[in-house]
Parts: sequence; structure tokens; C-alpha cells
Amino acid sequence: MNEYDVLKLENQLCFPLYACSKEVVRLYKPFLDEIDLTYTQYITMMVLWDKERVTVKELGESLYLDSGTLTPVLKALEKKGYVTRSRSKEDERVLNVSITKEGLSLRDQAKEIPKKMGSCICLSPEDASNLYRILYQVLGSIT
Repeated sequence: MNEYDVLKLENQLCFPLYACSKEVVRLYKPFLDEIDLTYTQYITMMVLWDKERVTVKELGESLYLDSGTLTPVLKALEKKGYVTRSRSKEDERVLNVSITKEGLSLRDQAKEIPKKMGSCICLSPEDASNLYRILYQVLGSIT
């Protein structure tokens, strides 16, 4: 092994993570096009389908996104009528995001997407569970 082997692409953990992420998002696209959402809008809606109301800070923490990335996503979702944004009455610096009735009804159209994605990625349930655990372990060690 020479001193430059550390720079080979096949020796990098970051590259398969990056490539898998990019390819998985690409696989989502046709399913998300059917409900007129981008991937980032979709994961934002997933949080709101679960919690119904969150602060932008909480949303950013859940999605590992900063407010600069979230702001255009939230504006687009608000324009589509899926969310509303409002300042907290207790603290004007806090921006709340709430799901609308239209946003909640979109959940019915989206509920088949995970199953459709499962048929695109050929992993056994055990391998998928292990991968999920390992990826969250990596995320936890980074943050």
C-alpha cells in the first residue's frame, strides 16, 4: 500500500454514502412527481404529517437542514397550500410551521411511496434494518 492509496475513491466511506443518497433520491423522483413534491419537500411533509406543528428550528434538527435551505422549501409548500408559517406569539423570533387540511390530505396520496421505493431497492428486511441502524449510528457520531 502506498501513501496515496488513502486518496483512492474506492477507499472512501463518504463516496458510497454520497452516491447511494443521490441515487435513492433519483429513484424517488417519479413517485414524488405524481404528487408534485421535491424530495426535500417530501421529507418536510413527513415531519409535518407526524407532528402537525413544529418550529423551523425543530424541523431543521429533524431533517439536518439549516433555515437557509428550509426557507425556500417552506415557501413553496405554503404556496401549494400545504403549510402555513406564523410567528410565535410568545417569542417573535420563533417561526412555527403548521400543516393545513390540504397538506394532511396529501398524506393519503403519499402513503404508497415507501412501498414503491421498497420494490426499487433490493435489500432483505434484515439488511435494511442493519443499514438503517448503521446510518443513524454514523449520523449520531457526526452530530
